[in-house]
Amino acid sequence: MKQDHHQFESAQFKELLAPLPVGERVIWQGKPSFKGLALRSFHIREVAIYFGVLLAWRLWSNWSHGVQAGDAVISALWLIAPALSAIAVLAGLAWLFRRAACYTLTSKRVLFQFGVALPMTMNIPLSKITNAALKIHRDGSGDIPLGVSDGKRVSYLLLWPHIRPWRLRAPEPMLCALPDAEIVAARLSEALGGQPAPKADALSASTNRNLVSGVTDNSPSTAAA
Repeated sequence: MKQDHHQFESAQFKELLAPLPVGERVIWQGKPSFKGLALRSFHIREVAIYFGVLLAWRLWSNWSHGVQAGDAVISALWLIAPALSAIAVLAGLAWLFRRAACYTLTSKRVLFQFGVALPMTMNIPLSKITNAALKIHRDGSGDIPLGVSDGKRVSYLLLWPHIRPWRLRAPEPMLCALPDAEIVAARLSEALGGQPAPKADALSASTNRNLVSGVTDNSPSTAAA
C-alpha cells in the first residue's frame, strides 16, 4: 500500500482518493497527450482549416469584385483574430481536460479520474470489462475503448472526452490519446488475463486490435471526488 503511494509521488501522478485494498496493486498510471486531445477531441485542425477556407474565400471574393489588393488583404485579415481566438480557446480546453485527467490500471480495476469543474472518478472492475480494443493513430498515440457489460450505467456526456466517439446507445469508456498505448494495451491484456473472466486474447498485429472478449457481472461506478 505505502509503496504504491510512493510510486505516485515519485512519478508526479495523481494519488488515488482512497488506499487500495490489500492485495491490489497499481500496474500503470498515466494521462492523455495534449496533442491527441487537441486534434481528435477538440478538432483544432478542422477549425484551422475552416478559417483558412473562409480567409481564401474572402480574398477571392474581394478580388473578383475589383477591390484593390491592399484593401482586400486588410478585409481578409479581420478573420485572423476570431480564428486565433477560437484555436486558443480549444487549446486551453484541451490543456485543462488533460490536466484534470488521470487513468489508473490496477490488478483489479481501471480508474478514470476526470472533471475540470467537478472532479470525478469512475471505477470499472476488470471483471466487468467485456471487450477492449486498441487503435493507433498516425502520431503514434492510441486509444483503448473498454466495453462494459452494463453500458447503460456509463454516461456519454459525463465521461466525454474519455469515451469512444459516437457510441451513444452503448457508450464505451476510453483511455484516449495515450502516448504509450501499445505498452498500456499489453499491460491491460495481462491484467485481464489474470481475472477469472473474461480471458484475455493475444494481441494481433493490426492497428485496430481486439484485446479481450467475454461476459461478466459487476457494474462500473462513478463518484464525485
